[in-house]
Amino acid sequence: MTQRALFYECFAGIAGDMHLGALVDVGVPAEHLVRELNRLELADEFDLVIEPGKKMGITGTRATVRLVEGIDRPHRHLSTIKGILQRAGYPPRVEELAVSMFTTIAVAEAKIHGTTVEAIHFHEVGATDSIVDVAGAAIGIDYLDIDVAYCSPIEVGGGLVRCEHGLMPVPAPATAEILKHAPLRYGGVDGEATTPTGAAILSTVVDRFVAPQDLTASAIGYGIGQKDFAVPNAMRMTLGEARDADPELALETETNLEVECNIDDMTPEAFGPLTENLFAKGAKDVFLTPIVMKKSRPGTKLSLLVDESRLDAVLEALFAGSTTIGARLRQVTKRMLPREERTLATSLGDVGVKIVTLPSGSRRWKVEHDDIAAIAERLGSDYLTTKAALSREVDAAIK
Repeated sequence: MTQRALFYECFAGIAGDMHLGALVDVGVPAEHLVRELNRLELADEFDLVIEPGKKMGITGTRATVRLVEGIDRPHRHLSTIKGILQRAGYPPRVEELAVSMFTTIAVAEAKIHGTTVEAIHFHEVGATDSIVDVAGAAIGIDYLDIDVAYCSPIEVGGGLVRCEHGLMPVPAPATAEILKHAPLRYGGVDGEATTPTGAAILSTVVDRFVAPQDLTASAIGYGIGQKDFAVPNAMRMTLGEARDADPELALETETNLEVECNIDDMTPEAFGPLTENLFAKGAKDVFLTPIVMKKSRPGTKLSLLVDESRLDAVLEALFAGSTTIGARLRQVTKRMLPREERTLATSLGDVGVKIVTLPSGSRRWKVEHDDIAAIAERLGSDYLTTKAALSREVDAAIK
């Protein structure tokens, strides 16, 4: 199965104007973009200049939003921006994309400021050039008529950026909040490489923050930015056909906390009850690793994964049921194959089965160990013979 796919490579970050340039360079007609943007009621506030651009030997398209001088441009609320887009009479998909991008920024800003979405005054994003960037992004994506969008890790930059909150480390707070579940790269350039507007575009458009496994390109475009870095201030956009791009096969993403502690003064038999209690309190996984600690003492590293909402209960069980006096915590992202759980009827009894779907579309399955053991005990049979018999029936049922 193939789908029309778009692949973002933000090796020097992404900003709204870079995105507009890349869209034109990859195949969106400049006249179409300008014509559609002129439907906005604030069309007399700006001119969109689209021209060839070049950065450190890379040629592409540069899009510049030039503001008309002498016009009062008030800060706008989300509801005001929604009204501007609605009155432009865009197709439903364009309006939906643009509103989603603005809402993404509003939600991030509201969280940072500790207020509501409607209470947020849009400063940078409420400015005319940002409205053009977002509306233009929606117009271009709609024109390309893609089925799926990919994005490789995003360069966010390094150093400090001046924003409403004062000097802040890169990425800006809104950018960090919007892309908190996306793979980021830091320090590849000195300065702000990815803006909140660019982050909102990616968050709205991209289906999978991974490189496509099999993409046949039909067009490649470069959006040229306005800044000068040690690397070309450009982004690459590839349009083509991707095989096995069924959204149902996308890897599932889960963010948890990983808790670790090293123990060298606890008897082995105590780890069994401790592990069971940690699972009972909400740990998603618990595993033990033999290690050598200081003074060459053999020890055990206990590791567990837990959702943040269950952290306190799990830590309480860990400290009460072990000899450790501290634990290390870090956030980890888990990528998983799509999976489902079924109960299948066999001639030997009902069994639970876990089925995963591989990127190729084929499936792999496994019968629950406890069900095999219970049936083997009931029949007075050995485990391996029972497993083989059940596997044959399950294999026939799934195929």
